[in-house]
Formats: sequence, structure tokens, C-alpha cells
Amino acid sequence: MIDASSLTRRSLLGASLLLVPATSLAAPVLPPGRRLNFRVLRNGSPIGEHHMSFMDDGDSVTIVTDAKFSVKVGPITALRYSHSATERWSGGQFSSLESRTNTNGKMETATARRTAAGVALTGRKGRALAPASAHPLTHWNMGAFGNPLFNPQEGKLVKVNSAPKGTETIKLANGRSVTASRYAIRGEVEIDDWYDETGAWVALKGKLNDGSVVEYRRS
Repeated sequence: MIDASSLTRRSLLGASLLLVPATSLAAPVLPPGRRLNFRVLRNGSPIGEHHMSFMDDGDSVTIVTDAKFSVKVGPITALRYSHSATERWSGGQFSSLESRTNTNGKMETATARRTAAGVALTGRKGRALAPASAHPLTHWNMGAFGNPLFNPQEGKLVKVNSAPKGTETIKLANGRSVTASRYAIRGEVEIDDWYDETGAWVALKGKLNDGSVVEYRRS
């Protein structure tokens, strides 16, 4: 039987948020259509969805994330997981983030706010002050990577490295294929991420602590 605690120790979503591409852009580039919708699979079986919506008002951008996963082992639900977050940018800079996560009924919250001294992080392990250049590991904005990164669910800095691995053909959830650039992320996690020619996030594949494989495929 799958150990549900191993699935949730880093969390499905938290495990998917550790990425540092090699390039860095000056300001966030919003995806076409202002939405990113993903079908999420574990070992090839659907377990849920991950949605992101983008609202821009002049030089301000608000990104709302909503993810829900359910993992079953036979007739038993081993994991019920939901995560919501509101991320804000102003003037091309990360401004703040608040997240709320429910893992099998256990609630967890985290916050991050830019201050004059740096980015103030608060999570289940307490408070910390990250460098002013720190950004959340929410994947969508490649311009954030190459800076210090923090896990938006746990409110803590993470350590990862990445390397570009060229372009590949990726099949999306709707069956359409796109050419995408792959990055191999290694360190605290083992993840590959893909981005299309516009820079929009299109897919993810990562290994969890129990050896299972989680995939994101954009709809």
C-alpha cells in the first residue's frame, strides 16, 4: 500500500514547484488567454487539476491558483489535497503571496511579502527573511527563476539547480502536440519542466518521495 505520509511530506503541489531555469527575464510575461489549466496524473492515472488565472490592471498583476488532487489506493482514498494561492506583482516585481493548503483535513497557510529589508516569509516552520530578489516557485513566470526561490506552500527557501536540455515535442491534455523547451531540475527534487515558444508553462514531470511520478499536462 502507498504510504500517504510520503506523498504529503513535500506535498504533490509543493514537489512540483521547485524550478530554476537558466534564463531570466526582466518582468513577468503573462500566458496567452490569461489562463493556465493542467490535467494532473500520478503514475499515468488522473488525480486532479491545477488552474491558474491572471488578472492585470496597468502595472499590477494578480495570479490566482487553485489545485485539487485525490489519490486512491483501491477503494480507499489515500490523499485528499487542495491548494489555493493569490500571488501579486507590481511594477514588474513580485509583491506578495498568500496560500492555503488542506492535506487530508490538515490546514496549512503561508505568506510572503516584499518589505524594505527583503521578502518576509511565514509558514509552518516559522518566519524567515529572504533576499529582496526572492520569488515564489509557481512555475508560470520564467523571469522569476535564477533568483532565490521559495516554496509557496511552506513559506521557505529551497535549493535547486537546473540545466536546459533542448527542445522536445510534448503532447498536451487535449491531444495537441507542441514544441517545448525542457529544463532538468535537480536538488531537493527531481523534476523536468517544459515551456512553449511563448514562454508559457506547458508540462511537468516529477518524482515524489515514494517513487511515484506526477505529470502536469496543459489543457
